[in-house]
Amino acid sequence: MEEDAHPLRDIANPGVKAQGELLRELRAEVSNLLGRNSHSFPGAQPVSFARRHLEELRREDYYVCEKSDGIRYLLYLTTDENGRETHYLVDRKNDYWWLHQRNLHFPLAHDRAAFHTGTLIDGELVMDALPNGDKEPKFLVFDLLALDGKADLLAKPLDKRLGYFKEHVMKPYKNLFAAFPEELPYQAFKVEMKEMQFSYGIEMMFREVLPSLKHQNDGLIFTCRTSPYQFGTDPHILKWKAPHENTVDFRLKLNFPLVEPNELERADGVTEPFIDYESVPDAKLLVFTGSGGGRPLYEEFKEPLHLTEDEWETLKSWGDPLQDRVIECSLDEEKRWRLYRFRDDKTEANHISTVSSVLESIKDAVGEGELMAAAKGIKDGWKMRQQQQQREH
Repeated sequence: MEEDAHPLRDIANPGVKAQGELLRELRAEVSNLLGRNSHSFPGAQPVSFARRHLEELRREDYYVCEKSDGIRYLLYLTTDENGRETHYLVDRKNDYWWLHQRNLHFPLAHDRAAFHTGTLIDGELVMDALPNGDKEPKFLVFDLLALDGKADLLAKPLDKRLGYFKEHVMKPYKNLFAAFPEELPYQAFKVEMKEMQFSYGIEMMFREVLPSLKHQNDGLIFTCRTSPYQFGTDPHILKWKAPHENTVDFRLKLNFPLVEPNELERADGVTEPFIDYESVPDAKLLVFTGSGGGRPLYEEFKEPLHLTEDEWETLKSWGDPLQDRVIECSLDEEKRWRLYRFRDDKTEANHISTVSSVLESIKDAVGEGELMAAAKGIKDGWKMRQQQQQREH
């Protein structure tokens, strides 16, 4: 075990970021592995849950799991130029973070020293709070895109993909640390499979699973059991949040007023109109509409960001640049857009299609009570399909 082997301390900065030619090579390598022409981030993205999706849950088999408030990464298992086991975390910006501690190992079932390569795992990195107050990094797996150089998994349904991960990756990994438990504290992070329930287990999610989590939660994710893996937006992955937690990522555009100097300022020799950076600015919200001529294009959102005097004083006191930052916003009770947090992990604001989807969710919000009330109908639909399949076989 190397001296610098220790668990990650910062999930947003998990290793050494690949640059230049190495980054281009890695993106091309993963695209080839997946049989894609595009070198963009291949991860599937959910759509926001709307009322019409209740019918979808009654009609199709879905799994449900908690939506962790961590950082989404793909974990890429590969080799370095000397053929040694190497791991990268791929974030939504399509940056590759080399896990330089070298304290991860994913053995093959038949040979503990051998390891998986050409393997791409989808998950979320979270920090679990331990009873003693310490934090423990954990990678929660919810999908598998490629295994040992084979991406034919992509066409298989979710339950099959998870089955492959459990059998070929998770089982040997668990066996390794059952045999060598003293090595586990030195791993960059622990790996676990995210707990999936049948979609009608909604009450259990709210009553048992969510309250017992050791990390922050951000709602529920419903994923169709029978769907293939889809790059980009997948209409069969549904992201449910409590209505008041639906948020949009905008780009912030601050317009500062041009003011005439007052008597005191004139006495100080200021005679020309000047930009007033002290007063609360006009805060516009921009929505991403795509790219034109290689440059991102934006559209001004119909409503501004509401900033109070106190909020503006706080923002100024930080001394950080604010112009053009990506910010996550939510609606307050008076239907005004308020700053929730900065999203420096994202290069782009939400696309206009995502914004429309979230706005539909807000307008058409399904609360926790309604979701629980729908569970019986969802279960009846699931049972009916099972009986139908049994009759056909």
